[in-house]
Amino acid sequence: MVQNESTVDRIIRGIVGIILVIVGAMMSGWIAIVLMILGVVMLLTGATGFCGLYALLGIHTRKNKEQ
Repeated sequence: MVQNESTVDRIIRGIVGIILVIVGAMMSGWIAIVLMILGVVMLLTGATGFCGLYALLGIHTRKNKEQ
């Protein structure tokens, strides 16, 4: 997997992921589960620097050193 997220994109995903997990932990029901899953996905994509949806859509926010 080639990283396709910029540093700013990764930081934003990390912050949003933490917020979603915290809000999901404070709630109950199916919406809490959805929020926590989305938060974990955001944290994982931010940590790895790879977003599968970006790859499918051909989006790259990370600049290559050759460019």
